[in-house]
Amino acid sequence: MTRAPVLFISHGAPTFALEPGKLGARLQAMGKGLSGVEAVLVVSPHWQTECVKVMADKAPATRHDFGGFPQPLYDLQYPARGHPQFAAEATRLLADAGFEASLETGRGLDHGAWVPLLHLLPAADTPVFQVSMPHTLDAAGALHLGRALAPLRQRGVLIVGSGSMTHNLHEFRLSATGEASYVREFAAWVRQAVLADATDMLTDYRRLAPHAGRAHPTEEHFLPLLVAIGTNDGESRAELFADEITHGVLSMASCAWGLAD
Repeated sequence: MTRAPVLFISHGAPTFALEPGKLGARLQAMGKGLSGVEAVLVVSPHWQTECVKVMADKAPATRHDFGGFPQPLYDLQYPARGHPQFAAEATRLLADAGFEASLETGRGLDHGAWVPLLHLLPAADTPVFQVSMPHTLDAAGALHLGRALAPLRQRGVLIVGSGSMTHNLHEFRLSATGEASYVREFAAWVRQAVLADATDMLTDYRRLAPHAGRAHPTEEHFLPLLVAIGTNDGESRAELFADEITHGVLSMASCAWGLAD
């Protein structure tokens, strides 16, 4: 079987579901070109747990885990099936890599999973399951998590790290109208490091990247990028797409590995 690709998607605000912009259009086109994908595994910052949990539902619900948005957003559903078999395999791989991991049911897909998939795979006809991020996860741990999950790509599992290239909620809530220059500077540094496959630099981004603390006051939305990089581990060159900035402070920069495979 051809190895499935890996994506890092900046999922932006929940309204990305209704306002696809350039990234949504790019995901729609990309999804039409995917073949041989047996399931999608999503790592999202909106599921954090003490130890790693793996979603084992046969039919995960759609979680509307946000508030204060227009009603049409709450009417959306993403009725994809789950994949308990791949969930069990992911749990075994994580345990073999030294993670304390277990299966969980009843939680449902958070918006970090179903919102980008609404554009990538709108028919919801590909099984989806999630792997949680431990509360204690750091950059090196995220890379290790990705490496543990990498063998699933050979089984046709598309791995998606869903996060955000920049994520300063305080500034987002100020409803900035102008583009903040630090957002583009930080995203440009990350883009250059990703294209150069500079994993050591990306793991040390909080010290090396310009404005890292402002771009990410907390790390959870950046770590899915490192999970995605870990699942690739230098095997394929990165392809970057959709570099728009929304709400003045949210970079939607996203990237893929292995699409040509």
